[in-house]
Amino acid sequence: MPPLPSPASDTRRILVTGGAGFVGANLALALAARGHEVVALDNLRRRGAELNLARLRAAGVAFVHGDVRQLSDLLALDPVQAIVECSAEPSVLAGMSGPGSAYVVQSNLIGAYHCFELARRDGAQVVFLSTSRVYPMGPLNALALREAGPRFELEAEQTVAGASSEGISEDFPLPGARTLYGATKLSAELLLAEYADSFGLSAVIDRCGVIAGPWQMGKVDQGVFTHWLLAHHTGSPLSYIGYGGHGRQVRDLLHIDDLVELIAEQLADPERWAGATVNVGGGRQGSLSLAETTALCREITGREVAVAPVLQDRPGDVPLYLSDCRRLFARTDWRPQRSPRQVLQDTYAWIKANEREVLGALG
Repeated sequence: MPPLPSPASDTRRILVTGGAGFVGANLALALAARGHEVVALDNLRRRGAELNLARLRAAGVAFVHGDVRQLSDLLALDPVQAIVECSAEPSVLAGMSGPGSAYVVQSNLIGAYHCFELARRDGAQVVFLSTSRVYPMGPLNALALREAGPRFELEAEQTVAGASSEGISEDFPLPGARTLYGATKLSAELLLAEYADSFGLSAVIDRCGVIAGPWQMGKVDQGVFTHWLLAHHTGSPLSYIGYGGHGRQVRDLLHIDDLVELIAEQLADPERWAGATVNVGGGRQGSLSLAETTALCREITGREVAVAPVLQDRPGDVPLYLSDCRRLFARTDWRPQRSPRQVLQDTYAWIKANEREVLGALG
C-alpha cells in the first residue's frame, strides 16, 4: 500500500505502541501537544500503566486496550502515518530463569513484527525504540576499565572495536550473548531493516541507554535510578550487587523529555532519518555510578538508607555502559539538555506529588 498522502498541515496520525507505559505515555502526550492525532495502544500488563490513562484522556489521546502480540489488534486500527514502537518487556532479567521467556519473545519480537506489518499496510514511518542491550556482554565485560573513586572509568586505549573513552559506538561487535531482552530487540532491528528495504518504509532505530524521569515505575531490573530514589524515599534497603560490592558500576541516563524531543524531530523529517541506526543516551557527561547515585539520592531526599555489598555478580550485568552518540550528533543539533541531577530531582518531585498512587502501583 502506498504511503498515506500528507495533510496540508504538519499534523499526522501517529500510533504509539506501549502507549500507556513510561516512554509511550510521555511521548503520546508530547505529540498530542504538538497537534498530532495520537493513538496509544497498550495491554496494561505492567503495574502502574493504568495511572497514565487519565493523563492520556485529558490530552485528547485515543487509547486502545490492545496487545501487539495479536496482529488483529493492530490491523483493526484505522490507517496511521507513523508508528513509534515503544512496546516491550523491558526487564533485562525477564526470562533468564526460564519462565517468562515466551512473553519476552512474543512481545519484543513477534509484537515488533506485527507493528511492521501494520507499517507495511499503511506505508507508515517507523521509529523503533531499541536498546543498548543489543551489544553483547562478553565484549562489554572485556573493556579496559580503571577504578576512579566511586566509579569505573574507561581507559583511553581499548582493544575492542567500537569502544573508546567516549563509550560504546554502533561499530561495537555484535556476536555473543546479550540476554533474551537484548536478543529480541536486535532481532527486531534486523527484521525492520528487511521491511524497510523490501517495502520502502522509512525507519529509524534508536538504541537507547537508560531512560529515566517522572512517571517511571522503577524496579531493580528496569528503571534503576527511579528505584534508587523510591528506596530512599521509603527507607527500603538497597544492595550494590557484584563488581566488589562498591557500587562502582556505571550507566548513562537520559531524561525522558530529552528523548521525546529527539523522537519528535525524527517524526518530523522521515526522509532525513530513514535508515539511521543510532545510539541515544546521556554519554559520559550524563552518567552515574550506583555509589554516585546514592550520594545524590541522599542529598535530594534528605534521607539515608543502608546499602549492603553483594560480592557475587548478577547474571546479565556489565560493569559499565556509556553511549557514544557521535553518529547521532553528526545528524542533528539535538543534544541532551538535562543533567543526571535534574533527572533525579524531577523524578523525586513527581514521586512526592503522587506518592500514594506510585507506591500503590509498585505494591
